[in-house]
Amino acid sequence: MSKTFDDIRLQVMWARLLAVVEEQAQTLIRTAFSTVVTEAGDLSAGVFDLQGRMVAQAATGTPGHVNTMADTVSFFLSQFPPDSMHDGDHFITNDPWRGAGHLHDVTVVTPAFRHGKLVALFACICHQIDIGGRGLGPDAESVYEEGLFIPLMPLAQGGKLNETLFQIIRANVRQPYEVEGDIISYITANGVGAKRLNAMMDEFGEIEFGVLADFVIARSREAMLREIRKLPQGSYQNTMKVDGYDEPVTLTATVRIETDRVCIDYAGSSPASRYGINLVLNYTRAYSAFAIRAALAPDVPNNAGSLNVIETTGPLGSIVNVEWPAPVSARHIIGQMLPDVVFGCLAQIMPDKIPAEGASCIWSLQLRGGPEARQDRSVQSNRPVPAAFSLLSFNSGGSGARPMKDGLSVTAFPSGVRGTSVEALENLAPIVLWRKELLPDSGGAGRQRGGLGQVVDVGAIDGDPFFVFAMFDRVIFPARGSFGGLPGMRGAALLDNGENLRIKGKQLVPEGRRLRLCLPGGGGMGNPLERDLKEVEADLRAGIVGREAALRDYGVIADEKGVVDEAASRLVRAKGRSGAAAPDRSTDPVARVH
Repeated sequence: MSKTFDDIRLQVMWARLLAVVEEQAQTLIRTAFSTVVTEAGDLSAGVFDLQGRMVAQAATGTPGHVNTMADTVSFFLSQFPPDSMHDGDHFITNDPWRGAGHLHDVTVVTPAFRHGKLVALFACICHQIDIGGRGLGPDAESVYEEGLFIPLMPLAQGGKLNETLFQIIRANVRQPYEVEGDIISYITANGVGAKRLNAMMDEFGEIEFGVLADFVIARSREAMLREIRKLPQGSYQNTMKVDGYDEPVTLTATVRIETDRVCIDYAGSSPASRYGINLVLNYTRAYSAFAIRAALAPDVPNNAGSLNVIETTGPLGSIVNVEWPAPVSARHIIGQMLPDVVFGCLAQIMPDKIPAEGASCIWSLQLRGGPEARQDRSVQSNRPVPAAFSLLSFNSGGSGARPMKDGLSVTAFPSGVRGTSVEALENLAPIVLWRKELLPDSGGAGRQRGGLGQVVDVGAIDGDPFFVFAMFDRVIFPARGSFGGLPGMRGAALLDNGENLRIKGKQLVPEGRRLRLCLPGGGGMGNPLERDLKEVEADLRAGIVGREAALRDYGVIADEKGVVDEAASRLVRAKGRSGAAAPDRSTDPVARVH
């Protein structure tokens, strides 16, 4: 058989392998109990060779899961060598330093056998709404407070579940039925992956999986290196401030372009926080590598070949590389800001491909109600105590403007998770979503406008009290615009009576009150006075931009129907922007919610 014919067959097998892992992911979505998996897609799924190298990943998944999973399987292999594995074995951990960065993410690894021989490993990582402890939030001061820790250990051996482990899990979580059902679904999904891999290999029996793995990884590495070598070699630095917990956090990155790799160093970033907004290096690597790949080579497959040419370091003890037992539960708050920091470095050498800063960090709506809320000393009520509930959904602000297009509104970039439908949330817990709508004027003005944030009002049925675990950012420091674009609107967290809440930490929404979240917008790009008048008019008519903002930011005069007076607007623009150079948007979210 010719080498050309072999390459064609390997390409076909590669495409089929992607279908295998996507079916693995879809099985998770169909069988999991948690809505963050079934509705939001907060998961990863993939197949690995016996060296622990990720060969293929499902398209469904988040960078924080997929790219940490790329490192996690090697930890399993160091403790459970391939020659010790048997058909029907499954392994588990939620170790933040060896997995996806906090205890709420559970990893399950399953060996795949073919004709009695171990040929591959399937792995998945999914988020658990509850894992015991304080709950998902940044309040803990050590990982011991954050929930149940599961070291690398057998989940099943020879097809027999580790019932002792399940007893421990059920005794430590608030929703034992759901958590146990989720873990069983991980086993099921990995099993489906192994079954489909065997069916694929039946069709291409003369080519072993190891040969396919070498081919995929080598081709991906070569493609990634070709893109890296198009860039000018050198070092590029960027710094960004974010809100932090009790004080602002500085994130500094230096990106160094070499002939055979990209190096990212976070020296100069803030030291570790005493609260749970810290990152383990595994999670820092995940979002840093995502940023490089998204900018340089989004079409190159994501696997060990393309990832291993990206190196990430951070000072031990800094907020991006904490040591045990630092708290890490809300690590996504800082982690999802890292792509913006890296993009700021790359914008210096590839400005035509890099967006402005976005809201970036998802605003997780983590709520808990029932007896626990009534036990709070501030609650005074004679009404019956409602049933306990714990709920998690994801809400997103606007992404940054792009070089040739506006930013995307209410879009989860870089996490990629989806929002959960109002109907699903109200079916799961005794709550009502009273409002969920776009927030006008929240996108930063520019030649290309930043994406809009949103306003969300939520309350418990009958006005019962409930807790919110606040994990919000871009409230003090907004998403910055680029190349003359204005910043996006800051976010806000408050009650419906206008009382501000802390932006991080567990807080009570009192009886009769509702929670209101105003999510931040993305930064704009380019001089707002250069934005096409027709585009401003379209935004006015759609309610995206108000008349006051159109004049202040874009130098555009319009009537009450949103029709632009082009002649008058050109005169205004010729004189320069009307009003302040950069309006203070700190109170804008509240002012724009009626």
